[in-house]
Amino acid sequence: MHINPLNDAENRRQQRNLTNSQRKNSVSTKEGVLVNNLVKDKECKDCITLCDTKDSYMISDDVPMPTELYEDKKIIDKKLVPLSAIALGVMGAVALMTGFVNRSAKIARNLAEEKWLPAVTRNVQLSNETFQVIYQMIQSPGRKTFIAGSGVLTLSAMAFMGKTFFDGYKDVWVKRKEANIQKNLQENLVAVETQSFSGKMQIIRSMLSKYATDFEKYITPDDEPILPNFGKNKFSTIPFTSDKKQPDEKKFSTGNIILGIGTVIGIVGLGFLSLRNLSKSKLNIQEGLEGAKNAIKTIVKNSTTETMETDKYNLQHMFVSTDASEDFVREQVGLLKWGTDEEKEIFINKILKKIRTSTTKVNPNIGGDGTPKPAFNSFVDDYRAFFYNWLLDTANPQFKQLFLGITGITAISYGGTLAGEAIKEVQVKKINAETELDLQKRLVSTELRNFKSKKDAAIQPLVEEFYKQVDSGQKSKAELKSMAENVLFEIKNGPPFVYS
Repeated sequence: MHINPLNDAENRRQQRNLTNSQRKNSVSTKEGVLVNNLVKDKECKDCITLCDTKDSYMISDDVPMPTELYEDKKIIDKKLVPLSAIALGVMGAVALMTGFVNRSAKIARNLAEEKWLPAVTRNVQLSNETFQVIYQMIQSPGRKTFIAGSGVLTLSAMAFMGKTFFDGYKDVWVKRKEANIQKNLQENLVAVETQSFSGKMQIIRSMLSKYATDFEKYITPDDEPILPNFGKNKFSTIPFTSDKKQPDEKKFSTGNIILGIGTVIGIVGLGFLSLRNLSKSKLNIQEGLEGAKNAIKTIVKNSTTETMETDKYNLQHMFVSTDASEDFVREQVGLLKWGTDEEKEIFINKILKKIRTSTTKVNPNIGGDGTPKPAFNSFVDDYRAFFYNWLLDTANPQFKQLFLGITGITAISYGGTLAGEAIKEVQVKKINAETELDLQKRLVSTELRNFKSKKDAAIQPLVEEFYKQVDSGQKSKAELKSMAENVLFEIKNGPPFVYS
């Protein structure tokens, strides 16, 4: 019989924090003890029959093998349908995509000009200060750019090495605190393991007391007959009681119902508030549009030949921004006091086309002029950019103050963040250790119930065999005494085992 000493819950808890060498020595020692005491059979001298051996080892006449021994669950080979489906699905998606491209080309061929999507300039964003510095050194090589670029690269190296040092210091500090936390946890777990060990020993003593008292009824003195059992004392377990009160399920259920109702009410209330806000927003937008239309009417009323160019620009912008209707545009443009009917019609068509156009060109200062060629932009959010600016113009004291102030804020922020993370990690480890200790304390009762259940399962066949022999009346009191002693020996020394 192979015995695995790692199946015990208490032993698994002990093994969790051992080093590899400690774990190996511990397992080897326990395996040696088990082999020496349980696996090696004692030599039997002058044995003529196996009757005494069968009585000693509580061997029944007919014990079938477990049905699971003969089960043969074969592994069913998976078919290749899923692989085929994936391959066909991917190729089908590619075919659909090519069809989509083909349809897009057909749509673009017959689309009106004002609906075309604009050409997009490919913008290369230099958001990293190091990249921006290298670009400047290549684009406009000179003494100042090389000095500024070298300074930024040197500062970057210094910042990187400083960050590496402080990150390492934080890790070392956290590791030392973790070692202290683990030491305290192991010291606190001694009491938990002692409680678990003591409980297991108490379970064994209680079982020995119970079954010894029960067996004594059938091991009678020489002048008294053996009383038949008549099936009254079949195997029964000792109930495992706990003083801890179990949580009230009704309270939890009521709390969940209240929480659910409150959540539903909150969802409905917030939804109603959202609809109300949308209604108010609609009214506000409508009022804003009316105000814009009144502003258009005012511009039309006061427009003269002297203000024609300015008014044309403002009116075009306001008509487009308010998404004015064609009737309103024609009505207001027709009231203008300048321009011929032909000029007004051209102005109206220009406004209407602008309103109907789906897209517009991006600002050249941001996205280029629309030419589909690379454009370079630099929007840097980096403290080193201020150092670069200062090195380009060291005579400007404000550049120096900007660099010192923003670099100081960056360093303080990083240091504060690093310290906060270190403290957070240590506190989390402390709380986790406390949680682990609390969990192990709570698991003591579970571990004892598990031990008791396994102990009952181990001795149940032996106890039932003893009572079976009592009922048969074929065994003498000496033989029954030998059987009872072996049952008690199994309770005391048999599996599951108690490790000290």
